[in-house]
Amino acid sequence: MNRPRISPLLRMQFLGVLMLGALAARLWWVQVARGAEWTARIRGSSEATVRIPSVRGEIRDRNGTSLVQNRASYEVDFYLPEMVKGYRQRYGQPPLTVYRGNVSGMPKDLKEADIVKIVNDGIVPRLDDLDLARDYNAGQLQKHYRTNTEVPYTYIKDIDFPTMAKFSEHDVGLPGVDIAIKPVRSYVYGALAAHLLGYVGPPDDTNKEEARKFTFYQSDVDGKSNVEKIFDQYLRGKPGVRYLRRNAKGTIDGVLREDPPMQGANVYLTIDARIQAIAEEAIRSVARGAAVVVDPNNGDVLAMVSVPSFDPNTFIPSIKAKDWAALQKDEARPLVNRALSTFPPGSTFKIVTSLAGLRRKLSTARFNCSGGVSYGDHYFRCWIAEKGGAHGTLGLIDAIKVSCDSFFYQYGNAAGIDAIDQTGNALGLGKETGIHLTGEQPGIMPGPEWMAIHYPRERWSQAYTANVSIGQGYVLASPLQMAMAYATVANGGVSYYPRLVSKVLNQDGSMALDENGKPVVPAEPKIDSDLRQDFSPDQIELVRRGLWKVVNEDGGTGGRARLKGVEVAGKTGTAQASTNGKKDTIAWFCCFAPFDHPKYVVVAMVQGGEHGGSVACPIATRILDRTLAMDAGTFEPQVAWLAPAHHPNPFAMVKDVTFKDAEPNASTDEEHGDDSQTADTQMAAAGDDPDVEQAPDAQGQVSKRQTRVARALPVATPPEKRGFFQRLFGGHRNPPAAIPTPAPTPSRRSRGF
Repeated sequence: MNRPRISPLLRMQFLGVLMLGALAARLWWVQVARGAEWTARIRGSSEATVRIPSVRGEIRDRNGTSLVQNRASYEVDFYLPEMVKGYRQRYGQPPLTVYRGNVSGMPKDLKEADIVKIVNDGIVPRLDDLDLARDYNAGQLQKHYRTNTEVPYTYIKDIDFPTMAKFSEHDVGLPGVDIAIKPVRSYVYGALAAHLLGYVGPPDDTNKEEARKFTFYQSDVDGKSNVEKIFDQYLRGKPGVRYLRRNAKGTIDGVLREDPPMQGANVYLTIDARIQAIAEEAIRSVARGAAVVVDPNNGDVLAMVSVPSFDPNTFIPSIKAKDWAALQKDEARPLVNRALSTFPPGSTFKIVTSLAGLRRKLSTARFNCSGGVSYGDHYFRCWIAEKGGAHGTLGLIDAIKVSCDSFFYQYGNAAGIDAIDQTGNALGLGKETGIHLTGEQPGIMPGPEWMAIHYPRERWSQAYTANVSIGQGYVLASPLQMAMAYATVANGGVSYYPRLVSKVLNQDGSMALDENGKPVVPAEPKIDSDLRQDFSPDQIELVRRGLWKVVNEDGGTGGRARLKGVEVAGKTGTAQASTNGKKDTIAWFCCFAPFDHPKYVVVAMVQGGEHGGSVACPIATRILDRTLAMDAGTFEPQVAWLAPAHHPNPFAMVKDVTFKDAEPNASTDEEHGDDSQTADTQMAAAGDDPDVEQAPDAQGQVSKRQTRVARALPVATPPEKRGFFQRLFGGHRNPPAAIPTPAPTPSRRSRGF
């Protein structure tokens, strides 16, 4: 039986129906089942994202005065991948350069786009036509393209308004060239409190994973030193995102939307800008020194100054390489905070020895000064012996008054080095204070255990104890540490940790919290130790009374600290030290007032000061006098912009400090430091490197070219030219008539693609 044959036409029709069904099924799968996914992909390919840098919070003093703010900075950026892409589209294959790299750990010659040639041939001539070309470091540009291509290369930083207007008025029409506005730091009063505030700079490394989330990546700045660094995570805020629209040719022609950045928290210091200004004026009477003012009732640091100094604004947005090198090579070391550096404290240390003796029940002990004391084969002289005199037999209070070295050699040995070390530790010496600043030195409280570690061939002896007893030998302390020690004596025995930051507030006024959900800075002052558990009020009063006599009785070494209507107590000190291998004399004065109810402790330290009484004492007294006058309403400090403190001859010996408008005070007996054993000073560490702008190299020097670089000829019709503001906002060009007002968030940006 024969089956009816299917005609070829019917087969073709059946096959066509199957194909149409398959096509319909495919279309349903793509357009219906996966429609949302493909729509998102198309939308994503037509968008470009820009990471907007976060805006840092402000740093303010205890009264709300802004010390660090933000300002708007305009810069010209090169987006290098877009620049290479644009070159390829307009001129053909980009030029290549060969560099030595590593592949799987093996050295190998590798090729990459010669971004320097692309810039010099395709970008610089157009910029030069508009007088906008600038010298740059070509080697740094090529390295940036190789290692950090996600981040734009900044060609011109902090441009002025006329330069920005040129970019706006003229049609630059260059792919990958962009004007950006960024918030940068502004240190309102220049060098005022520079060693406290710190500075910012670029991050050490780019977060590659985060950078891949954006088409264009603008990184945040990092705190590099001091408050800017310690509180960086709270100051930095949160970045924003700008969504840009691409047209069919891939060119960016507008802004779709923007999620603005959120400003970081504001940090409030315990510093009073008025007292800081008073201290800055006083300490600038010398070339190298520091001063600290603290509240003895809670440990708040009210002022901290160091000279020579620097202006952190020179680091914003970057500092020239030659200027950075000059700062680093300056032998006076202006970047170092001397208030956190450690020096032999000299006779100011005698309050530690005094309390150590009281710990050993030596309140009534008396020792004779005939001009010196012998320990082993060494004769330790008292400073009075240089004048041919002797102090005779003394008790503790009078020994403090005249700063008798012979008394304290014997008193310290009677107390013992263990008691001295125990007391020094309780007062905060020989260890970091924990203040919220970078580079602090802990100092040294030497003893048998310390010597066994650092000088194992030496054995501790009474001679070493004698030196420590007068603040010489290996003992080292910072002005901040000495301020806290004297604050403990002033308030009757409570040793506080110093506090520099009082609170951290979010922009809505709420308290910023740490990772544990607690306020970043505790509201209550922190106590290191309570000497009232070891000493009676009468014992502490013996030391206080001795300090009172130093200033207020004839024969005391601190007579120049007397003030009308206010009782001041204090102690002079003069110590021998070694700084960078050279002999140095350290002059000190530590004081507090009013005596009965102390409000302020002031410490002044001068490197190269001949005597504490004639050099450091007038500085501390001026700070104290003007601060008390401010409280009384008879003096109004001026908080104003300050240039960096710099002295043409910073290593000249300072014999005397006198302020023209200060009233003359009583003359003093000047003690001399014992130079039988000197210690090396320990200078605080400076901060991390800021953004250092390298000097132009030969390839990047535009101004020295004899002939203009020939333009590359395009191989295709260039895209339609559009003006700067057309590319930014769309529509017709409408250049601004005035400088835009700096805002807390970066303004919109454009790209010449």
